[in-house]
Amino acid sequence: MGAKKLEKKLFGTNGVRAVVGKDLTPQLVMKIGLALGTMRKGRIAVGMDSRTSGPALIAAVKAGLMAVGCDVVDCGMLPTPALQYIVKGNFDGGAMITASHNPPEYNGIKIIEPDGTEMGDEETIELESLIFLDSVSLAKWDEVGSESIEKERVHEYVAGVLKHFPQGIGTGIKVVIDPGCGAAVSTTPEILSAMGTQIFTINSHADGHFPGRLPEPSEAGLKPLSTLVIATGASFGVAHDGDADRAVFIDEKGAFIEENKSFALIVRYLCNAQKGVIVTPVSTSNLIERVAKELGSTVVYTPVGSIYVARTMINLENEGQIVVMGGEGNGGLIYREHQLCRDGGMSAAVMVALLAKEKKPLSELISRLPPSFMLKEKITTNNGTAILEKLRDIYKNYPIDDTDGIRITVRNGWALIRLSGTEPLVRVMVEFETKEEASTLYNEIIGNIKALI
Repeated sequence: MGAKKLEKKLFGTNGVRAVVGKDLTPQLVMKIGLALGTMRKGRIAVGMDSRTSGPALIAAVKAGLMAVGCDVVDCGMLPTPALQYIVKGNFDGGAMITASHNPPEYNGIKIIEPDGTEMGDEETIELESLIFLDSVSLAKWDEVGSESIEKERVHEYVAGVLKHFPQGIGTGIKVVIDPGCGAAVSTTPEILSAMGTQIFTINSHADGHFPGRLPEPSEAGLKPLSTLVIATGASFGVAHDGDADRAVFIDEKGAFIEENKSFALIVRYLCNAQKGVIVTPVSTSNLIERVAKELGSTVVYTPVGSIYVARTMINLENEGQIVVMGGEGNGGLIYREHQLCRDGGMSAAVMVALLAKEKKPLSELISRLPPSFMLKEKITTNNGTAILEKLRDIYKNYPIDDTDGIRITVRNGWALIRLSGTEPLVRVMVEFETKEEASTLYNEIIGNIKALI
């Protein structure tokens, strides 16, 4: 088992996220900047996604950082993995203003460490203590930090992705890109074009109102993308969330590919070249383990969250193990040879390389994966902790893994019920090899939850 979760008060699974003007204010973001600057004194890179509140909040975090003596480099609007790539080895830390896949009224902040990973639990708890105790020392008038604007640095990230692929590898491949009016409006089209692919785009202008679809790339929201894939004869479509740390795929027939299946396909592609360990949370499909085992590789499980996946990957490598990749079953994949964070632009590029090698339609490659059917649901409630305890009692006669929430093993399937780390939600996932088996347990669990609300 990988890293353990520690209890945080302000930060969730992936940073702070909340409704702007209600639970997330410029005052709070400035306090986070003050605390971050106190912990990581030096040069700090900052960026934001396309949300309407981004400019106000990035100004607040910069004010906090400079007030305690940090020099700030503003990289403008860019994907979270782009800022992480820029920070890695070049800065003393970073701060990304984003709410990732959350609705438009939300925003948030992710803290980036000097190695490009998101800040871990122990350090985040230290950061929170500085915020709650208001324990920071402001710089003297002649020692406050400076600011520089370096929006062109995003091209370092684009070049960093491209260096992993032969020039022109995407020649003859058509791709439709849906950045969802988010931070990848320029980066993913630039990456795939440079690989030689012919690209088409939809929702390809930055707009924090997200007029085309919500930031989370759901099957229902990607119907226009599916239509355009069919109309253009594209090999696949790819969609991102608001900050482009995730990628979701549509096959050449316009069918939505459940994220665990694209994860499994990429595991098969990478493990064919290198055996080793795949690191993934307990929320991920058994499909990943089944595919990895076919190719002589293994899987290590963690709590939900890319922070825990990345930290576990580092720990395993320090123990001398070969780590092939990490990732979550939501389209957020981590490529060890690239960087230790989820990267939707890199996933899009890997899919181009995969199809160039296999020379088969994406739908055919997906159909060759082992049988798997997963159902997911999210239920809004502020009573999540009590609901989990009741469900633990209801299913006490089954094996339960409490790494993150409760994962119940039932015959050849499983169910995970856990609290969202970013919203007042209970998330439910159920997986079996058949739809019928999955539906039976799913309906039973949803019924029990609704009876408890």
